[in-house]
Amino acid sequence: MSTSNLSAVDGTDRLCVSERAQCVPSRVLHLRQLPADVSEQEVLALALPFGRVHKLITLKTKNQAFLEMASDEAAVTMVNYYTSATPTVRNQPIYIQYSTHRELKTDNLTNQRAQAALQVINATAMHSGNVATSGEVRALTPGHSPVLRIIVENLFYPVTLEVLQQIFSKFGSVLKIITFTRNNQFQALLQFSDAVHAQHAKGALDGQNIYNGCCTLRIDFSKLSALNVKYNNEKSRDFTRADLPTGELEPAAFGVALPPYGAAAFPPPFHQHTALSMAAVPGSLVSPTRVSLQVAPPPVHSVLLVSNLNPESVSPHCLFILFGVYGDVQRVKILFNKKENALVQMSDATQAQLAMSHLNGQRLHGNVIRVTLSKHPVVQLPRGGAGQEEQALTRDFSGSSLHRFKKPGSKNFNNIFPPSATLHLSNIPSSVSEDGLKDLFVSSGFTVKAFKFFQKDRKMALMQLASVEEAIEALIALHDHQLDHNQHLRVSFSKSTI
Repeated sequence: MSTSNLSAVDGTDRLCVSERAQCVPSRVLHLRQLPADVSEQEVLALALPFGRVHKLITLKTKNQAFLEMASDEAAVTMVNYYTSATPTVRNQPIYIQYSTHRELKTDNLTNQRAQAALQVINATAMHSGNVATSGEVRALTPGHSPVLRIIVENLFYPVTLEVLQQIFSKFGSVLKIITFTRNNQFQALLQFSDAVHAQHAKGALDGQNIYNGCCTLRIDFSKLSALNVKYNNEKSRDFTRADLPTGELEPAAFGVALPPYGAAAFPPPFHQHTALSMAAVPGSLVSPTRVSLQVAPPPVHSVLLVSNLNPESVSPHCLFILFGVYGDVQRVKILFNKKENALVQMSDATQAQLAMSHLNGQRLHGNVIRVTLSKHPVVQLPRGGAGQEEQALTRDFSGSSLHRFKKPGSKNFNNIFPPSATLHLSNIPSSVSEDGLKDLFVSSGFTVKAFKFFQKDRKMALMQLASVEEAIEALIALHDHQLDHNQHLRVSFSKSTI
């Protein structure tokens, strides 16, 4: 749809508001099911935490609005956040999606008034520091700390540092966590990169149960403005520093001892899809893999639809390696008649949710990809009469030796991070030097900005590349690369920087 469709939005306009659900990321966002008398201020309040709003169109008779953010990054951040925490205006759920429009035009009198209101609100927000600028999100409420104090009540199952990190990272970048026991209660201090993320997390999670009927979160803002983490272990973690020592740690764990999760199971916080209502399990404890935290709409299937792919570069193996960072990929199908789309089947819906939350909006082969849940319960293999090209576009990886999470209790469960420019390299043989690793990446077309072996373990290293997009390409190209006769390089995304 061209921008000329937006040139006359008034009482007789013919603006098409039936936006496609599966469109690619755009800085223009489409808001639906708004209250009939919604104000510009209420609409903008949803967007300003994520960046400056460039233009606004409200269609009050249709309970809809269009926002044009100042950048694609701000729009992607806003959509990803509200995918996890449904926004409301006056307790009414609002639905936000990317628009097919690339920009908005606001020529008529009605929307000129809206722009005037927008300018006033933007100016006020900028003056008070309550709007994100230069890619940095600031807190809407002055004085709130980016550090949350968390108390877990009614603790029947263990709540680990990793459980907290995975739950709270849905609302922003978690930098540090310290867990401890005080007054016979499991407590934690958790630091976000910014106070607005802490504010959103508190609003969404306070009073929620991690598991059905138990492990209730009580959340307040801490008086601390930052945390000082000395050790990286199961009680404390600084996700920005991989070089911290582990320190002396007592083996005693807080909570009920349970066997390790199965090969196909992830730690529980993302098992929203198996959540049961209390009516379904009156007065009983459910399996630890069933969680009642309804942070995101519960996924039904484990199949993802990946769209806006580059058909000239994408392959089933490429998607298997990339999505395999977040779960064990079973099958991949690139659609024969629409090769910019693919279906990726994960081992379970939890893994699908993880992959979607981390990869949606990332850039692959020059395109910003869109990752959503598919309506298909499984990826079908081609029938016997399918042509050779169609068969090559579908791969079954269920028996692959490259699955990262098939081993029960694997440390990989604790090291799942979003794509970053810094890669974590492991399984490095002693015969391979720093120069050898740098040469491998440079000869493959990548720019190495920094490199560092782990001080206590030269089998692991961090390598910083020029961009997140380049790091994604490098992981796909060089994960499982053979370094000597029996050792293959393992590549993951790192939370740390060099």
